Amino acid sequence: MIDSDGFRPNVAMVIMNNDGRVFWAQRSNNDGWQFPQGGMNTDETPAEAMYRELHEETGLQAAQVELLGATPGWLRYQLPRRYQRSRCKPLCIGQKQVWFLLKLQDDSIKFDFQITGEPEFRDFRWVDFWYPADNVIRFKRRVYRQALTLLEPLTVAI
Repeated sequence: MIDSDGFRPNVAMVIMNNDGRVFWAQRSNNDGWQFPQGGMNTDETPAEAMYRELHEETGLQAAQVELLGATPGWLRYQLPRRYQRSRCKPLCIGQKQVWFLLKLQDDSIKFDFQITGEPEFRDFRWVDFWYPADNVIRFKRRVYRQALTLLEPLTVAI
């Protein structure tokens, strides 16, 4: 599903542990690291898509996390031309995302990247809250900074 401006609706998750560090995952198909994210189905709300993607990409269930909040509306980023699939119609030029901040209910919870036949991630580590903003692939840095800026006030209660 691509909107009329060429953006694919998507959700992204920042998962925090009880020490305030965030889940930073290594993609299975390359050396890139990122937060969990994924596309929305046409019949899903952003929250429904987030819980589905959370389970598919990390193995976590809704009951294992606390939803602390979300960004108010869509945040967008454009894909560099080399990542755009020019033969696909309509052309997807980027993603528009609602970002969610989640807190693990228990730090001993285990992640399972093998839920689907094609795992999104192969490894993870816990990093400082702002680390991903400078270490994600360059074309996503602006949207990561926007999302973390909007979500950071929600971490005060942790």
